[in-house]
Amino acid sequence: MKPKSNIMHLPVYQPGKPIEEVKKELGLSTVTKLASNENPFGCSPLAKKAMLDEIEQASLYPDGGSVQLRETLAAHLGVDENQLIFGAGSDEVILMLARAFLVSGDETIMADRTFPQYKHNAEIENAVCVEVPLLNGKHDLDAMLEKITSKTKIIWVCNPNNPTGTIVTHREMTAFMAKVPKDILVVLDEAYCEYNDGEEYPDGIQLLKEHVNLLLLRTFSKIYGLASLRIGYGIGHPEVVHTINQVREPFNTTRMAQAAAKAAIQDQAFIETCKQHNRQGIAYLTQEVKRLGLDSFPAYGNFMMIHVNRPAQDVFQALLQKGYIVRSGASLGFPASIRVTIGSQEQNEGFVQALEEILAVIPEAEMAT
Repeated sequence: MKPKSNIMHLPVYQPGKPIEEVKKELGLSTVTKLASNENPFGCSPLAKKAMLDEIEQASLYPDGGSVQLRETLAAHLGVDENQLIFGAGSDEVILMLARAFLVSGDETIMADRTFPQYKHNAEIENAVCVEVPLLNGKHDLDAMLEKITSKTKIIWVCNPNNPTGTIVTHREMTAFMAKVPKDILVVLDEAYCEYNDGEEYPDGIQLLKEHVNLLLLRTFSKIYGLASLRIGYGIGHPEVVHTINQVREPFNTTRMAQAAAKAAIQDQAFIETCKQHNRQGIAYLTQEVKRLGLDSFPAYGNFMMIHVNRPAQDVFQALLQKGYIVRSGASLGFPASIRVTIGSQEQNEGFVQALEEILAVIPEAEMAT
């Protein structure tokens, strides 16, 4: 059998190690996963009830148009229902975008250290990925503008950026959009937007009103705590959404996911509580990182990239032995850093204690973060 030649070199996405695998592998009874930016506080009780209620409908296909969820989400966001497209996680919307807009030879621009699914899906379509180095851990929008050519179809901006956690501001994004040609689609990935409510963070919905060539990506996997249900969405101009819908598979989101997401939207008190805990966790870890003589990128999501000044893989393995799963920067382009999810206060304190013990054993090394 002969697969497409342009996919032969593509890496398979490597998620954070599962808790059960680490327990079995290392003989540990307690393992804390801080690797995949999941919500340590779970999901809303309303979402749990909605899932249980939906079990009775398991034999029926889901609503292919996600009508009830669409109505609820559109009202919550203040957008029209025909501006929404749903996927099995926002990563499926990324897949659909690449499928709908990119053909062989097209160019697509992204940061060189960002969510890998942009590049992965673009390369499946045999598009040319133009990667622009980050500047102090954040998108260099001016440099990205300079890379635009007549072949450019899509520009990806992950905000907050994964894995660094940094943001481009509303002012920066506004200036950027004003300079991007209207026939180029800008995808603003806001998977962690609910963790931000300051004036610095871009108002994606407002920008959407001003630019028909903008599409926002959001998800229920992060602050809403529904990662296992795989449901995310895009918000865009109706014509753009219609184009993406033309390549969407039927019944691509489940009944349970739709019901849970609809219920979760209606419990904004839970979201606010999670946001407050996350803010406190960032403050605590920032303080502790400095106490340990380390540095980190500013954190605007529910994770932090910490520069440990030691081989990231060594620190990752040592933390694993102590029952803490994080992400090694070695696989993210930061060989002397680790990415850690903001956990509960108990989890954060346990992580810091483990890290401090490890730093005392693994000597500091001269290496780029």
